Amino acid sequence: MSAAEKVDLLVTGGTVLTMNAGRELIRDGAVAIVGDTIRAVGTRSELAAKFQPTRTLDARGALILPGLINGHAHAAMSLFRGLADDLALEDWLQKHIFPAEAANVNEEFVACGTRLSMLEMLRAGITTYADMYYFEDVVACVTRETGMRGILGETIVDFPAPDNKTPADALRYTEKYLRDWENDPLVIPAVAPHAIYTCCEKTLLDSAVLARQHGAPILIHISEAPFEIEASKQKHGVSPIGYLAKIGFLGPDVVGAHCIWVDADDIALLKKFSVGCIHNPSSNMKLASGIMPVVDFLDAGHPVGLATDGAASNNSQDIFEEMDTAAKLQKIARMDPRALPAIQVVEMATIGGARALHLDRIVGSLEPGKKADLIFVDTNGPHATPMYDVYSQLVYALRGSDVKTVIIGGKLLMENHRMLTIDEEKTLCEARAYQKKLSGWAKLA
Repeated sequence: MSAAEKVDLLVTGGTVLTMNAGRELIRDGAVAIVGDTIRAVGTRSELAAKFQPTRTLDARGALILPGLINGHAHAAMSLFRGLADDLALEDWLQKHIFPAEAANVNEEFVACGTRLSMLEMLRAGITTYADMYYFEDVVACVTRETGMRGILGETIVDFPAPDNKTPADALRYTEKYLRDWENDPLVIPAVAPHAIYTCCEKTLLDSAVLARQHGAPILIHISEAPFEIEASKQKHGVSPIGYLAKIGFLGPDVVGAHCIWVDADDIALLKKFSVGCIHNPSSNMKLASGIMPVVDFLDAGHPVGLATDGAASNNSQDIFEEMDTAAKLQKIARMDPRALPAIQVVEMATIGGARALHLDRIVGSLEPGKKADLIFVDTNGPHATPMYDVYSQLVYALRGSDVKTVIIGGKLLMENHRMLTIDEEKTLCEARAYQKKLSGWAKLA
């Protein structure tokens, strides 16, 4: 009899949702981890016989899932949560958010807001997120310190921003940022031209060229609101997606957030260029931006991820809430209760989200060779009982607060609801101090 293979961690006893190609579900399952990588997935008895772990985690009574993926966020904006609510997107941005950022955002603000978002996202089982903001080098530092995984894009706009006063300054900053974070195990640096209504053609193309020189992802808001569509058709004669295709911006390295106001031709273009698309249901509803036709994208075979957007436009960074909202929103929009069933929504939060971010080779499912990013979701609460279908339960009954343990790259970041890499009390205290500061600024503005 051969000796058992040594592994660093063996997770046992829970129900494993692999989200692999066969959507294999393993009851009384187990996951073996070596370093930051999954070594094996199988039944508890099978893996216990094969492996000798340094440490074992008992996940009985829990669902073991791939870490959830938040495909679009503005992490530092958690400090603006509730500052300017019940407004249309254009007014919200131009009259409130952009002025608030100009007056308040600096490196310290970004560090505090990002850390607050890390705390909130990790507690809700998010292990990978895509970010667009300023001082993105600071965002990257906090993300790595926390142990989270992220595609982190430095925002580029045509007007003076908190960190860079011109697009040329922003591009220089971003080039250094890309070099500094190249090949980091957790942080993927990205370039994030904000949108076609905040970036001219030159800025968009300069951003794309820079990203492609470094093999970096490109993050951008696309077709988010009616004013954007109208302006694009008046100025360029085509939709925003048609315009981005015409100027050579689109490609398999692009991730487009929102993609609400699209027709069949737009969806075909996005698919042709393999652009990742991200659905932000709660934010889109709150700003009355519109409803992304998710079913049409999926019917076309185009992967769609799920996201919270920033806490200033959503007020919550809980992907469980987004799963529930996404499913119900498509049903009422199409007047069809069969639209976007629960399993498809869970896919959007895991492997589909990974595909939309072009990261499915490393995350999104529990399979040997992928990064060991997984969460335990407690199923013992009254709202989780009884459970007939795990996908339905995840979407319609379970909550972010049911996440009890989070592992990223084989490292425990939260165990039995206890944060291990973030000082929770200090983070909340610092955020409350910003509340007082921003409340004073809002009264004076």
